[in-house]
Order: sequence, then structure tokens, then C-alpha cells
Amino acid sequence: MQKKTHRIGLLAVIAIIVILPLSTTNGFYLKVLFLIGVNYLAAAGLNVLVGYTGQKSLGHAGLFAVGAYTVALLTTKAGWNPWLAFAASGLVAGVFGIVIALPALRVKGPALAMVTIAFGIVVEKIVSEWQDVFAGQQGIYGVVPPSLGGVPFGPKDWVWFVGFLGVVTHLMIRALLNGKYGRAFKAVNAAEVAAESVGVSVYRFKVLAFVISAVTCGLAGALIAQQNQYISSDFITFGLSIFFLLMVLFGGSSIYGPILGAIVLTLLDAFLARWPHLQHFSYGALLLFALYVMPDGLSGAIRAAARRIWPGLKRVARMTETAAPWKLQRDEVLEPERPLLKAQGLFKAYGGVVPTNDVSIELKTGHIHSLIGPNGAGKTTLLNILSGIVPPDRGVIHFNGRDIGGMAAHQICSLGLARTFQNLKLFTDMTVLDNVKVGLHTRMRVGFTSCLWGLPSALREEHAASREALQILEFLGLRGKANELAGSLPYGLQRRLELARALATHPRLLLLDEPAAGLNPHETRDLIAVIANIRQLGITVLLIEHHMDLVMAISDHVIVLDYGEKIAEGVPLAVQSNPRVIAAYLGEDVDESDESDESDESDEASRDDATGGHHG
Repeated sequence: MQKKTHRIGLLAVIAIIVILPLSTTNGFYLKVLFLIGVNYLAAAGLNVLVGYTGQKSLGHAGLFAVGAYTVALLTTKAGWNPWLAFAASGLVAGVFGIVIALPALRVKGPALAMVTIAFGIVVEKIVSEWQDVFAGQQGIYGVVPPSLGGVPFGPKDWVWFVGFLGVVTHLMIRALLNGKYGRAFKAVNAAEVAAESVGVSVYRFKVLAFVISAVTCGLAGALIAQQNQYISSDFITFGLSIFFLLMVLFGGSSIYGPILGAIVLTLLDAFLARWPHLQHFSYGALLLFALYVMPDGLSGAIRAAARRIWPGLKRVARMTETAAPWKLQRDEVLEPERPLLKAQGLFKAYGGVVPTNDVSIELKTGHIHSLIGPNGAGKTTLLNILSGIVPPDRGVIHFNGRDIGGMAAHQICSLGLARTFQNLKLFTDMTVLDNVKVGLHTRMRVGFTSCLWGLPSALREEHAASREALQILEFLGLRGKANELAGSLPYGLQRRLELARALATHPRLLLLDEPAAGLNPHETRDLIAVIANIRQLGITVLLIEHHMDLVMAISDHVIVLDYGEKIAEGVPLAVQSNPRVIAAYLGEDVDESDESDESDESDEASRDDATGGHHG
């Protein structure tokens, strides 16, 4: 249904682009139509950065200038073919997008916006003051426009040309955002730590979003320079950056938001041109209106109104495809009872607080290991170190024979180590199915170009990912919720969804941080069965848990932390009776002789377990 609607809408837009210029000879009207297309190009890429990835930029006028001056200098000074110069303007702007992104993304929030503002101001000053190259306010004349058969473009030809570019840009960005790249962008926006934990490189995708926005903005600048056959520093103002950002925020972060924003704001800008003093006031008022009255932008308001009028639009296709039982690939299952993770001497301090103090652990394949200890013992910090979210101050970690010390979280995930979080970190504005498909990100091999062009290989892989995601949801009893928003699920199901997303990474080791937190007794009993089933798949588990009934019911091996130090480990029954463990939980002192005797008993029980002794 969505594909059919999109095709009909696309054909309607193409018809409007073709017919509308034929209906008028008024040069002003044709210029406005041309500017709508130019502004859409700038907003379409910026929407990937702002709307999908959540990175605020107030310096895109600088990237607009890069594209405009690139095409101007290449055609007037270097004698380049105008078509090649136009293509080069996008590439050069993309390089500048990387230049901005690399330092800018070391900061967040308002600081990021300030860095982009600084870039825009620097570019504005350079083109204004470097007269020998950029000619300042006098500008560069004689910019060579593209032509066909030696015939320069007329006003109608420019509208058709920018309309063609707009349609191609829309189709490419739509294909990109409807696949794994779009899910990764939204995951970065929703929860960066969670995105890293399932294999998405947050830094890489932020840089990629900057580059996409820079390329389309640079092409928009080149179009203005070539259509006017002139460019000057008067075009490059901070107000232009505000205008671009306003188009995205007012239009909304959907794929169609930039189209609506470009149409409405270009028409408004043309109308207010006779009252320049009202323009900035109107933009500010419109921005406040969009933020407070329409937080999802004009496209979101239209979609919500349409669903109220036609409730049938809310319906989604039912998942009727039969899903085979999900399991790991044969080469992903390791033989049991072999060392999987070995950490030695892990130490982490935050000032005078030491949550991890010279901790060493060893995990074996096929086991369920539990990490217990009083509140503040350092359990979550240890999991953060093992999963790469927090680097240790010192210590060594080997996972499946590889040294993973210093690796980023997304790299560790790709090796087969996944985790959940004590405080839920779902992508709440994405569907249940898409949350799980984000977990499959590292399993999807089709590259950027194939996804950008919507090639058959990308479509086949997307269908395969949907099938596997449904299998995982079936495994955890969530298949019927596949099309619901993750944030709308009850808390217990959200816990299970986070587990499904972690399983989608195909882990060999699964770290569970208090998976039973907030669950009722019935849900806790179900969780015991789920963890047992996960072990049956060949996945080793390390969980943090305060529910001792759960720990004693499913654990093969228990590790106890207190004040950042490991105070005991062994089989559950031995650990449960260890005096140091009892003292840690009850706050009591233990006689050293008793502690020594109990430690010997714990060691003996551990040896019995290793030789097949019975344990709970």
C-alpha cells in the first residue's frame, strides 16, 4: 500500500514539475519555482543530519558558499566544463563536511551548534575579505551555466533541471533512509550508547550525515551561482543558515518534511521580500510556532490529521509469513567448556571512587555466569568495561582469543559480545521490528552505494533482515507486536525487546544488566525460561541480578563484587554460604579464621563442580 501511494505521489509531482512551468511566462514565478527546488536540495540533506541523526547545525550557509564558489572559480578561472564544475561543487562541499564533522562531533548539543556557527562565520569572512580570489561584495561575474547542445538554459529549463535533481535526490535519500542506514541514523539520535552496543559506529554515522548534508547544500549553492551567473559574499549570511534549519524543523523530520518546508518557506520568503524588516521576525515566530505547536513539523501535523480523518491509515500489513525457529549460524556456536572471556587486573577510578579495583574473571562457553554484590559494588561498571563503553585505566581483556582492550563498543559487538542495560535504552520512536533490525546492522553486508541507489541486492538483504527479525521476535514471544512502537509496549515487554535486539547481533557472549528489574513474579519466572533457552542456542551469559532466587535457579558460576573488588566466586551454593558474601550483604564483620575455613570449602566446591559435582 505504501509503495503504491508513493508511486502515485511521485508521478503527480513529476507531472506538476513538467506542466507548471508551461503554464506561465512570468519570470518571477519561474524564479520562485526554481528557488523551491534549490531550497529543497539544501533541506533534504540537512534533514538527514538534523531530523534523523539529531545533530544541530547553524553553519550550512558556509557549505552553500563552498559549492557556489567552487563552480564559480572552476568555470571562470580554470575553464572547466560547467557540468563537471557542478559535480565537483558537491564533492568539494562533501570534503568540507568531513572537515567540519571531525572536530565538531567531539562536542554535543549547544557546543556543536556553536562550532558550526563558527565555520559559517569563518567562510563568510574569507569570501568577504579575500578580495583577490573571491572578489568580496563585488562578486564573481561570468559563472558559466550548463547547456544542452550549446543552448544555455532558459528560465523554464532551470525549473525542469532543478526539479529533476530534486526527484533524484528524494528517491536516493528515501532508499537510504528506509534501509539499514536510516535505522542507524535514528538509533544514533535516540540513544548513542545503545547504538554502539549493537554495532553502529556513532562517530562514523554522524560524519556520514554531515557529508550528505554538505553535498546537497553545496549543489544548491552551485545552482544559484550558475543560474545567476554571479556570486558574491552578500549571498552568504548567518540568516541563510537559519533559513535552511527552519525549513527542516518546520517541515518535519520525515522524508517529505523538506519538501513541505521548502514550498511554504520559499513562498513566504518571496511574499515578505517587499518588507525585509519583517523577514527575521517572521522566521523567529515561525520557528517558535513549529517547536511548540508542531513538534513533529508540518508533515507530522498533516499525518496526524489525516489519521484522525481516515483511521484506516493507521493500519499496517499483518505479518503472515511463517518464521522458522531462530538460531545462530553453525560457525558461530563455540564448543562448550572452553575459555571465552578472560579479564585480568581491571582497574577503573573516578577521582577517589574506585568501582573496579584489580578485578580478574574468566568466563567459559556454555555457562550462565552471574555477577552479584550489594548496590554500588561496581557490577555495571565492570560490564561497561567488558563491552567497551568505558575504557579501563589498566588491565587486559581477551575475548575469544583476541585482545579487545581499547576497542570501541561497536567493534567489540561485531566480535560477538552483546549486552542489555540496567536502565532501558530502546529506540522508542522506532517499531519493535526496526529495533531488532538495528541489532542486525553488523550482519548486513550491502554497502552505502547499493542502499543509496536502492539496488536489488539492498532490497533482498532488507527482506532477509525482516525475516530474521521476525524469527527472533517469535523466539521471545513478541512477533505479534512487530509493528508497534517500542515506546508503547508495557515495561516487561520492553525488557524482552531489548533482549531481542541484543540477540540479533548474534552474540557468543550476552551481558545482561539486571534483566529482571521491574518485572513481576510471573515475568521473572518467564525470564528464567528465556535465559535457559538462550543458553541452549549456544550463547554464554553473564548477568547482573539482585533476585537471588533467579541467580540460584539458573547460574553455573557466581562472581561476587564488593566495593569494586572480587570477594568470592564459585558454584551458587558455595558462594551463598561464603561468610564474606554474607557480610557484604548484611554489613557484618567476619572472623578471619571462619573466613579462611569457608574459603577452603568454597574452593573445594568449585573443584567438585569442575569434575561434575552437583550444584543448584
